[in-house]
Amino acid sequence: MSRRVAITGATGLIGVALARALRDNGVQVVTIGRGAEADVRWDFRSELRGTPAHAALEQLDGVVHLSGAPIGVRWTAARRREIWSSRVEATELWCRALADLRAPPRVLVSGSGIGVYGDRGDEVLTEDSTLGAGFLPDLARAWEGATRVAEQAGIRVAQTRMGIVLSRDGGALAKLLLPFRFGVGGRLGSGRQWMSWILLQDATRAIQFLLEGSLRGPVNLGAPNPVTNVEFTRVLGAVLSRPTVFPVPAVVLKAMFGEMADETLLGSQRALPQKLIGAGFVFDEDELRGAIIRALNG
Repeated sequence: MSRRVAITGATGLIGVALARALRDNGVQVVTIGRGAEADVRWDFRSELRGTPAHAALEQLDGVVHLSGAPIGVRWTAARRREIWSSRVEATELWCRALADLRAPPRVLVSGSGIGVYGDRGDEVLTEDSTLGAGFLPDLARAWEGATRVAEQAGIRVAQTRMGIVLSRDGGALAKLLLPFRFGVGGRLGSGRQWMSWILLQDATRAIQFLLEGSLRGPVNLGAPNPVTNVEFTRVLGAVLSRPTVFPVPAVVLKAMFGEMADETLLGSQRALPQKLIGAGFVFDEDELRGAIIRALNG
């Protein structure tokens, strides 16, 4: 069992929950990031080797690399560069530093996203499916490719193709709660786009499963029952006992967010966690209603 694990992005929604869960299991957690709350300070724009952050990587069992600039904003040219640099270039730096260690960790769990598949309509997607085209697929493809140097150093690498994480404390669900509670929630665009979702607690359990198991390569982190946006809207409204009669037209979303709306809010990924299930992982919540209720209850 892992006894010492480093986490980047430990102040984010998943990172905070993961660090807490690992510590509850007796794991020593080393958080690495830009903020003063991090155990070790490191900015993704700077070299790792020869720094305190690099020294902190010695004698680790595993590393979870989650850091990255937020994607859910309009993609200006500057924002695109920030998103790309904070994922692809930072991961390249990270993996070169891990490869240079006297005793590299045995496993690296590195971030990726379900957007790697692009907008695929009703197609059922597994880790063996072809990848899509667009900014997010190109980003995720390069992001995953940046871990190659770690693999070449003998580190087992798993890339988490993360779905929509359900939590009242952040992410998509937290943003939807206010309008839905005021009775002005509704489907996005046509509502036919598929949403691959996962309860926050299952996301952290899945990452721990990857740390301890033998899976490598891309792994879909989404519950086995993705839903359309229409169904997600219906279930959320029912749980909150609120109407859902105020759809947001696609043209409005595109006017507000540009390409980001096309690839995230309106993009369709019906992805299944084939590798997780095949390896024996069992979800605590695999139905949306129960997951939303648990997410709202904390």
